Amino acid sequence: MAFDWDDLRYFLSVARTGRLTAAAARMATDHATISRRVRALEEKLGAALFTRSPRGYTLTDVGESLLRHAEDIESTAGKIQNEIAGERFSLSGAVRIGAPDGFGAFFLAPRIGQLSRRNPELELQIVAMPRLFNLSKRETDIAISLSRPERGRLFSRKLTDYTLHVYAAGSYLAEHEPIRRREDLASHLLIGYIPELIYAPELDYIYTIGEALSPRLSSTSLLGQARATEAGSGLCILPDFMARHMPLLQPVLPETIELRRTFWLTAHQDSRDSARVQTVIQFLVEQVEISSGEFVDSRLPPAGKTG
Repeated sequence: MAFDWDDLRYFLSVARTGRLTAAAARMATDHATISRRVRALEEKLGAALFTRSPRGYTLTDVGESLLRHAEDIESTAGKIQNEIAGERFSLSGAVRIGAPDGFGAFFLAPRIGQLSRRNPELELQIVAMPRLFNLSKRETDIAISLSRPERGRLFSRKLTDYTLHVYAAGSYLAEHEPIRRREDLASHLLIGYIPELIYAPELDYIYTIGEALSPRLSSTSLLGQARATEAGSGLCILPDFMARHMPLLQPVLPETIELRRTFWLTAHQDSRDSARVQTVIQFLVEQVEISSGEFVDSRLPPAGKTG
């Protein structure tokens, strides 16, 4: 039977999503078509590519092997589009950026419109969520993360360091006992992440300022934590690039407590040949460099080493 290369597109979509319905939504078709094309590919290859279960589709060993070849073919197709179809001269298509909600919604979202205006045919998507993104499954084209990935066909670069301090609203500080030393934090309401839902160890802030401390008000969303702090609900550890734009907030013990973290930019190796992805990466790097003073807050006195 003749091998239909187009079936690989459907195979890749199922491999990356793990479900027919999700793959169908991604490819703008119905799940019956996806199932039919995957089965046709399995028949032509004479091998099962997925293990099917109520939880979804999992790649078999043969499927894992085919995935590597299919991604190479996909990469070659991308090169053809870039070099022959002229993407380098007229950027078009979609680029999806995954980022923590603080960076994605607070820093990137207000700036990304500049890139849209420069490239009217470029579709830009920001996934600002507190989670890790799987670049191998093409959940995003570019990921901003708090650590450098150690495996996979990926390339990464350090985007910037950033500092964090404890903040509270002026109204909260006026109505509660003064905070003169680190030990005083134990008698105040702390706002932070839900401990068992922290997706990256770099976000487990509170234990670094006091091993016995824990949040009494918690959220998976950093923006939610910041809004609760603005409303005078309690104390919160926040990135300075966010807090400096919230005039109701004041730093607490800035001479004593300061944390430092790093944002990393990561993309799939195949993206090196995509003009649109490289253009977005360059834009991100430029915007961070332009705003470098916001990430490490020089307005506050340096604290002792914490975190």
